[in-house]
Amino acid sequence: MCHARVTSAGYASAVRNFLKTGAKVLAKSMKRWLAVMLCVLAVILLAFLVRETWTLILILLDSGKDSHNGYEIIEAIIIWFLFFEFIALIAKYFASKFHFPLRYFIYIGITAVIRLIIVDHQKPMSTLIYSLAILVLMGALYIANSRLLKRM
Repeated sequence: MCHARVTSAGYASAVRNFLKTGAKVLAKSMKRWLAVMLCVLAVILLAFLVRETWTLILILLDSGKDSHNGYEIIEAIIIWFLFFEFIALIAKYFASKFHFPLRYFIYIGITAVIRLIIVDHQKPMSTLIYSLAILVLMGALYIANSRLLKRM
């Protein structure tokens, strides 16, 4: 009778291999779910982009009656760009082999803060703080585009 003896080193090696394989399978399935959910999000954002485009067209066609001030038009344009940037971010994720580039998040942040300044410009101190936030984001964008964070 020949019994194979399993040593503790062999057992540990088998467990490690099983965990590696399981981790790879889990990572692949999570990546697939992320891709599906991002596609769903892209469709939803496209619907909002179309709605915002229609709203912007109506505001521009109705602007001759002076019922809309310049801030509403600029706010609608910036909201349109925010939707566009999020859709571009999702497209870039798939184009760059499942990777979100940091600079796209910074672009979205800058656009969102600019929109906030346009919408809430009544308090000078808030406007100054928002402007400083844009300055910090511009610094982060400089660092992100420099060779310090480039992938090898």
